[in-house]
Amino acid sequence: MKKRLLVVDGSNLLFQMFFGMPARITNQKGEAIQGVLGFVGALLKILRMVKPTHAVVLFDCECPNERRELSADYKANRPDYDEMSEDENPFTQLPAIYAALDFLGMPHTEVTCGETDDAVAAYALTYGAEAEVVISSFDSDFFQLITERVSILRYRGDQSVVIDPTAFTEKFGILPSQYADYKSLTGDTADNIKGADKIGPKTAAALMRQFGSLEALLANTEHIPKPSVRASVEASADRLRLNYRLIKLQNTTPIPFALEQLPYTDNRQTTTEVLFAIGVKP
Repeated sequence: MKKRLLVVDGSNLLFQMFFGMPARITNQKGEAIQGVLGFVGALLKILRMVKPTHAVVLFDCECPNERRELSADYKANRPDYDEMSEDENPFTQLPAIYAALDFLGMPHTEVTCGETDDAVAAYALTYGAEAEVVISSFDSDFFQLITERVSILRYRGDQSVVIDPTAFTEKFGILPSQYADYKSLTGDTADNIKGADKIGPKTAAALMRQFGSLEALLANTEHIPKPSVRASVEASADRLRLNYRLIKLQNTTPIPFALEQLPYTDNRQTTTEVLFAIGVKP
């Protein structure tokens, strides 16, 4: 039987559901549960779309990490949820989500060594040759992990899409292996990473097609056709190398569970059955 590993970016899915639900939904005690309801419903649909033989859900941890040591600006634009009310804070619904995952028999954990991105990358890079790997997330950083054996599921109900090498190249005009170089040039507003001035997606893609990598570009700036782009790249060289270190995902983080610890069997539970089992009743 072919192995298919589903790696769910749990925090990304929680935020998508918590802020994407059309209204605040409460339980019988008046507590907000829309994040739990959305998360469980979406997860069950993802599981049935992917049909994994193995599955794991990973969550962010508010821990120090190397990227923040490299750049004080990294993710400095993120809100401080500790200062928000329970109704505004998606993390208050995590205990119920963990209970739901336990009921479903799905291994899950908060990533304490590095970021969730690093642990997801470790799974893709460790098991990509042994199993088909599907990463469920809207975090575009995972595009750099795409291969013939690794794809990205962007869940949006009936409008969900799977990004494989063909779909990626059609969208960006470069190879997935060039994505970290490309994004170093364009920057990433979600992570508060500033790119090079005068370089947008089209220019960055053209530079990658011409030079192949960020380092090759920086070593051959005299061959950049447009003077304004050449000047921008040369002036931004140090920042671009830092960007690459912030964006590049590598197999350097310990995986929380080995593949043999992650078998998954679909017992066809419904969202309502899961919520009632954990005592969360709308």
